[in-house]
Amino acid sequence: MVEWIEEALKAVRAGEPLAMVTIVGAQGSTPREIGARMLVRPDRFTGTIGGGSLERQGLDQARKFLAQDARRHALQDYPLGPLLGQCCGGHVRLLVERIDEGSLAWLEPAATATSAFALNARFEDGAMTRTVESEAGPSDGPRTPIPEVRRLSETIHPKPPRLVIFGAGHVGKAVARAFAPLPFQLDWLASREDLRPEASGTRATILCEDDLEAAIEAAPADTLFAIFTHSHDLDYRLTRAALARGDTRYLGLIGSRTKRVRFERRLRDDGFGDADLARLTCPIGVADLKSKAPAVIAVALAAQLLQLTQEADV
Repeated sequence: MVEWIEEALKAVRAGEPLAMVTIVGAQGSTPREIGARMLVRPDRFTGTIGGGSLERQGLDQARKFLAQDARRHALQDYPLGPLLGQCCGGHVRLLVERIDEGSLAWLEPAATATSAFALNARFEDGAMTRTVESEAGPSDGPRTPIPEVRRLSETIHPKPPRLVIFGAGHVGKAVARAFAPLPFQLDWLASREDLRPEASGTRATILCEDDLEAAIEAAPADTLFAIFTHSHDLDYRLTRAALARGDTRYLGLIGSRTKRVRFERRLRDDGFGDADLARLTCPIGVADLKSKAPAVIAVALAAQLLQLTQEADV
């Protein structure tokens, strides 16, 4: 997610004092991954680098930057066990930097990017220069001594994966609630207004069944689809439409293995082959969570799609 870019750009344009703390190196067991960051103001902060003593150290350094004008960046290594007493015991490298008008040269192109880009930092003669480039370059790892660090490169994905869910019953509401804070662009579609489909401040868009099918046909390539409507016939129509595309990133259908067998029989009658059927996930969710409770189904689906999208980004 790139809300931090928009937030930083807004703060700079408003003249607000701002610093950023980013994990740029991690070894062993650490509370957060490379790329985790905080935006720090004198009186508050957003984001997290993992909490505890490490986060306090990052906040303290960032606010020292905000209290003076001499330095614009600092790299600092933190052995979590010996220095901070954190039981995870790994090693983290933090980059603390001032964000101000001089940052507009990279913030503005980062904010308008429509595809993945590399956010680079180059270090020379005690200064750091940020650039936005189309591809990531070499990056000095956490084993490189800080005085020898010359370049850091981080790949940023400006748009989260798009997930379209169909259905506004108990499962649909649970899924909408579970995915609200997760890094997905969620579209929630349904056909039953009488269910009052709303969850976590998000309301489902109500469409007729033909328009639900048309929404699948109109979705961009690599869309994730999850289907759990009130009707098996509607489930089938939507599944068939998604399989016919051939370019979906995920197609999940709620139901038992028996339902899958029945759907496969109908799909074969409609001309779909083994390769098509292999792209259908039914039942949905990680296999180890077998509960039929809506909230558990939602968690199982969230875990499955997080695994899928994170593996694709590695």
